[in-house]
Amino acid sequence: MSRPQPLSGFPELLPRQRIVEQQVVDHLRRAFELHGFANLQTRAVEPMDQLLRKGETSKEVYVLRRLQADERDTSDAELGLHFDLTVPFARYVLENAGKLNFPFRRYQIQPVWRGERPQGGRYREFWQADIDIVDQGELPAHYEAEVALVVADALRGLPLPKVRMHVNNRKLSQGFYQGLGIRDTEEALRIVDKLDKIGPEATAKLLIDGVDATPEQADACLKLAAISAEDTSFVAAVRALGVEDPLLDEGLEELAAVVSAVAAEAPGFVVADMKIARGLDYYTGTVYEVFIEGQEHLGSVCSGGRYDKLASDGKNAYPGVGLSIGVSRLLVPLLNAGALTATREVPTCVLVALANEDERPAANALAQRLRRRDIATQVSPSAAKFGKQIKFADKRGIPFVLFTNDDGTQIKDIRSGDQSTVDLDTWNPPADDLTPRIVAE
Repeated sequence: MSRPQPLSGFPELLPRQRIVEQQVVDHLRRAFELHGFANLQTRAVEPMDQLLRKGETSKEVYVLRRLQADERDTSDAELGLHFDLTVPFARYVLENAGKLNFPFRRYQIQPVWRGERPQGGRYREFWQADIDIVDQGELPAHYEAEVALVVADALRGLPLPKVRMHVNNRKLSQGFYQGLGIRDTEEALRIVDKLDKIGPEATAKLLIDGVDATPEQADACLKLAAISAEDTSFVAAVRALGVEDPLLDEGLEELAAVVSAVAAEAPGFVVADMKIARGLDYYTGTVYEVFIEGQEHLGSVCSGGRYDKLASDGKNAYPGVGLSIGVSRLLVPLLNAGALTATREVPTCVLVALANEDERPAANALAQRLRRRDIATQVSPSAAKFGKQIKFADKRGIPFVLFTNDDGTQIKDIRSGDQSTVDLDTWNPPADDLTPRIVAE
C-alpha cells in the first residue's frame, strides 16, 4: 500500500495540538454557559433548498449521496453538508418553536464543511463555535451589544494575539446607498464586502458595472467604507458625507448604541468600521467581524450579525443575532507556526514504573488509586530499565514517575530530579501539572 497523501483543506492535528484545541473548546463552552447559553447539536446535513435559500452558492456546498443508491429510497436525495451553523439553527427553531422558551439562547460547537479553495486560514472542514439569541416576533436591540460582549469574554483568558471586533450595521450601509440613489443595495453590499480582497479601484469598477453606479456614487461608497472609529465619532464622519435617508438614520443610531455599550465594558475591543458588510443575505442589522491584529490576511476569525427573517414560517418570525468563532481558522495557523502548544502531548500526569512484569497487577492497582482522585495515570508499557521508562515519560511530557521499593511508594519529578516517599492516597501534583496547559511560544 502506498503512503497516503493528506487532503488539502482538511486539517488533522497532532496529539499535542489537539490538546490545545480541546482546551480552547472547553474554555469557550464554559464562557458561553456562564452567560446562560444552552448547548445544542444539530444534524450534519440539510436539504439543499434550505442551504441555498439565503445567499450561498451551490459550488460551496458538499452534496451528499450514497455510493450505491437505492432508487426506491429518495429520503436522502438533495441533501448537503451544512456550511455554517446558523442556517441549521434557524431550521431547528422553526421545527421546535412550540417546545422552546423565548428568548432562546443557544451555543453550538461542531464541524462544518465548505467547498472553497483551501488557503491560509480557510479550510474545507473546520470547527465553529456559535452563539445565538432568538426571540419570537421582536428581538430587543440590546442583544446586539450583549453577544459582542459574550465573545469578548470568551476570547479573554486565551493565550491568543490581540483581537479586535469590527462592527457595522447593514441598515446604515443600505440607507447610505439608497440616499445616493443606488437601487440594488444588496448587490452593492456584496461588492463592498470584497474591498479588502480586491482593493478600492476594482471595487469602484464593480459598483459601476454591477449596480450602475456613477463614478461619483462609487467614490461616495468608498469614502463611507474608509470611516472607522473606536467610539461614536463615526456618526459625525458619516453625516459629513451629506447623504440623507431614514434607514441610514436608523442604522447610525443602532450602531452607536452597540459601540458605546461594548466599549464601556470591553475597552479597546470594538471599532466601528464602515467597510464591514458581510456577504450573506440574511443579515439585516448589526454585523461583526473579529480579526487578529497584524494577521488580517487570515480573514475574520469570528463573524456574524443580526437576522430578522432567516427563521420564519410565513406566520411567525423568530429574529435573532449571533456570532460564530472560527475555531479552526483561529487555531490551526497558530498551531502550525508553533505559536501555541501544550505542555505535554498526553493527559497523563503520572507514569507507574515497572521493575518486572510480575508487578504489573500491583502497578495497575496503584494507578487506579490515583485515577480515583482524578489524577491521570498510566502504567509503563514494559519493564525496561528505569532510565528507559523515565525517557518514555520525558518524551511525552509526563512530569512524574512513580516507583515502589523497600522504602515505600516514591514519586520522582523527572524535570528537577527530586524524589520523595509519598502517601499515595493524599499526594497531589502541583495544580499546573495536573493537566496539560496551553502555552504561547
